[in-house]
Amino acid sequence: MADKILLALSTFPNHETARDVSNELVTKNFAACANILPGVQSIYRWQEKIESGNETLVLFKLSEDRQPAFQEKLRSLHPYEVPEIIFIPVSSGLPEYLRWVVESCS
Repeated sequence: MADKILLALSTFPNHETARDVSNELVTKNFAACANILPGVQSIYRWQEKIESGNETLVLFKLSEDRQPAFQEKLRSLHPYEVPEIIFIPVSSGLPEYLRWVVESCS
């Protein structure tokens, strides 16, 4: 079952936006869970300049079959022009938890 679970990462400009978007994605079954981690310091290149700032990181857990719909919905809700949306396959985990993720996204 682990090969059917993804961990998605996305950063947001602030906690409120992260919470609102996460709530929408979980409520509408695009993701089973969202963990919001405030206080991430980001340093990145954007439009030929080095930028830095505080962001809020969200870790989403979702089933692999929801990936296209999740990405489309997150992109539509996200305030950034080019949002960070990264998917990491889950290689293993507690079987009951992985089952819960799949069931929560259906």
